[in-house]
Amino acid sequence: MSLPTTAPIISRLAPTPSGYLHLGNAVNFVLTWLLTRRTGGTLHLRIDDLDRQRLRPAYLDNIFQTIEWLGLDYDHGPSGPEDFERHYSQLHHLSEYQQVLNELRQVPGLLYACHCSRTDIQRAGGHHPDATCQAQRLPLDTPATAWRAHVPNGLAIKFQDQWQQHTAVLLAADMGDFVVRKKDGVAAYQIASVVDDVRLGTTFIVRGLDLLPSTAAQLWLAGHVESTASFTHVQFAHHALLPGADGEKLSKSTQASTQRGIMAEAGSPRVVYAAVARLLGLPEAAGESLAALQAA
Repeated sequence: MSLPTTAPIISRLAPTPSGYLHLGNAVNFVLTWLLTRRTGGTLHLRIDDLDRQRLRPAYLDNIFQTIEWLGLDYDHGPSGPEDFERHYSQLHHLSEYQQVLNELRQVPGLLYACHCSRTDIQRAGGHHPDATCQAQRLPLDTPATAWRAHVPNGLAIKFQDQWQQHTAVLLAADMGDFVVRKKDGVAAYQIASVVDDVRLGTTFIVRGLDLLPSTAAQLWLAGHVESTASFTHVQFAHHALLPGADGEKLSKSTQASTQRGIMAEAGSPRVVYAAVARLLGLPEAAGESLAALQAA
């Protein structure tokens, strides 16, 4: 894996306060921090909190505690939970998200409204809405409907990934007609993430491989309107995922009530540093500390 440029990059840590941060989250944080600092770049802390139903104060606290535990710093962003809620919550940017949605709705054939849930579509045997859902296509102003982006069959999103090299995502197969505005009228993740990165001037994003389809969806969406076109120039590095003890993907959404995240489980951040060293193909000694990682 190599950096796209020796010039300073602008990147971000972008956790969601929907569970305690696990090993995969911590590794992503350290990787992002390390690659940003190697170029003398700028690092933002951007917390994605639009899913307020899953937000818990303990999860929000855990984000700041984990960053401190790892020994990381950032250049811009909230200093703690209270500062976040008062000045940095995504709730302060709802009008920006809506503006982009308004621009996207002007693109012929791009968005439609329907009552279908993801479960409905999966029951139909595929990613795209079945005939019932297609018949449900409603005007975008219909109350209590989600807005979906219509993804043409066979659409391939190609981009250069700094970790995976040449990447092509078959968006219809991997994402289907994905939601851009939820039934409550609030912008969905794919919209908010793009708008936030454009506002921050993000130029380089480190993500896990599980977010490869989301990256493709965001690049495709961003290219439809001028206000988000700069996002199409962002460069990406998608790293391998770290399995849990059971061999399954680590996920906050499947945490047991007894799990309290990487800080409680690992005891020492050296577990994280060692995992980062392995991902980067560095000698084992590089994973002994954050300073060793920097020096490697």
